[in-house]
Amino acid sequence: MKKNLTILAVVAASLLVTGCASKKDLQNCQAENRQLSSNYQSTKEQLAAAQARVTSLEDQLAQQKKDYAALQQSLDKSLNNANSNNINISKLVDQINESNQYIRHLVEVKSKSDSLNLVLTNNLTRSLSNDEKKEVDVQVLKGVVYISLADNMLYKSGSYLINDRAEQTLSKIAKIITDYKDYDVLIEGNTDNVPINTSAPLMKNIRNNWDLSALRASSVVQYLQDHFGVNPKRLTAGGRGEYNPLVSNDTELGRQRNRRTQIIITPKLDQFMDLIDKAPENEGK
Repeated sequence: MKKNLTILAVVAASLLVTGCASKKDLQNCQAENRQLSSNYQSTKEQLAAAQARVTSLEDQLAQQKKDYAALQQSLDKSLNNANSNNINISKLVDQINESNQYIRHLVEVKSKSDSLNLVLTNNLTRSLSNDEKKEVDVQVLKGVVYISLADNMLYKSGSYLINDRAEQTLSKIAKIITDYKDYDVLIEGNTDNVPINTSAPLMKNIRNNWDLSALRASSVVQYLQDHFGVNPKRLTAGGRGEYNPLVSNDTELGRQRNRRTQIIITPKLDQFMDLIDKAPENEGK
């Protein structure tokens, strides 16, 4: 009996020890499980954050690609514009060079014209007598030579016919015209504002001062042609009547100054047309 009790005691002690060990293992397992669960949850959260970060980086990369594409497109457009601008600038430079060349040509022509005009006026002035210089005025205005002659030294009184006194002066002017073949000549008649005397024999068919001024200019043109052989193709006759006065017609001296005939010597029109033809075209029109 005593032996049996001993065995039972041993078995009970063994069970007790075994029960304690199992409970401790369980507690350890539970603690480990909690730790694993915590680690899993933490890892899961870290993975979600990493995935969110990857998504954000992908979005940023996509946006950067879009920005790069837009920048590349803008750069290509700028390069195309730059190339176009370079072409336009090149054309503009060429046009400026052509214009400068044309301007230099005009300056040379003007300088040559001014020199010829100066020589012309000096030659004519030197050929005139002191008495003629009192009634002949020679000027150069804007590249044009103006020779102004008083009516009483050219025409018979109250007439459009050339008087004998005019021959000597007109011969000197004719020589100048003949020597300078590259010039055209306009003969322009001018009167005062006093109505003409239609009772005079030569005035019966003349209507007014305008008619008289034109007839006087025509008389000078024909006189230069008939007496001195001036080429009529270079001559033009025109009348301006009383409408181009130098001074007021209120005084006799003023009216005397306004009664004049102007011989206007200018470069030939075809020379100006040649200059126009040489002008650079404006391609920007």
